[in-house]
Amino acid sequence: MMPLNKSKGNMYPFVTHTWNTVKGKCPHDCSYCYMKRFGEQKPIRFTPGELKTDLGKDNFIFVGSSCDMWADEIPEEWILDTLKICDRFPNRYLFQSKNPMKMFKMRWALTFFDSIFGTTIETNRHYKQMGKAPCVQDRATFLHFMSNKCFKTMVTIEPIMDFDPVELWNLVCICNPEWVNIGADSQNSGLPEPDADKINELIKNLRDGGIKVKIKDNLKRLTG
Repeated sequence: MMPLNKSKGNMYPFVTHTWNTVKGKCPHDCSYCYMKRFGEQKPIRFTPGELKTDLGKDNFIFVGSSCDMWADEIPEEWILDTLKICDRFPNRYLFQSKNPMKMFKMRWALTFFDSIFGTTIETNRHYKQMGKAPCVQDRATFLHFMSNKCFKTMVTIEPIMDFDPVELWNLVCICNPEWVNIGADSQNSGLPEPDADKINELIKNLRDGGIKVKIKDNLKRLTG
C-alpha cells in the first residue's frame, strides 16, 4: 500500500492529509494556482497507483488538492474509481471544486461519505486571472443545490480579490456553508486586492449572519 501524504504548507489547518488520483495541469488554469510554483505541469492524467494508498482512519483528507478532479474535462470514471477507495476507509473527506455543477450531477455517488463539499468564491466579479473556471455565480448556485440535498458545504474566499460587499456576501450566503475560509494570495500573483476596511466589513457581516469564519494567517498581509 502507498503512504498517505500529510498536509503541509499553506493548507487548511483542519486538513490532516491530501490525496490526488487525478494529476497534471488543471483545466481551469487560474493564474494564481499554487501548483504553478512547481513549474509547467504535465497533461492531465489518472494515476491508478494511487488507488493502492492506505487512507487510514479518523483522518480529514482533502481529495483532489493539486488539481480540480471535478472539472468538466475529467472523466466520471476517474472520479468514481477515486470515490470507491474513499468508501473503504472511515475518514472525513473534503471535496472542493470550482465546478460544483459536476458534484451535483454525481451526487448519487456521494451520499455515503462523511464529507464537506466546497467551492472557491474569490470575489463576486470576473477577473482574467480566474482563467477558464466556471463563473462564481454558477459555483454558488450549485453549491446551494448541494446544500438543499443535505450535503454539508464550505466556501473558500482565497485568494481574496477586490469585490462588491453586498454582492459577495449574497453569493456566500446562498451556499449555506458550515463555515467560510478567508485567505490572501500567497504566490505574489499581482491580483487586484481589497483594502482592510472592506475585508473586515465582509467578515463582520458574515459573522452577524451566523456564519462561522476561519481566517488564514496570510490574510494579515491585507488587514494588518
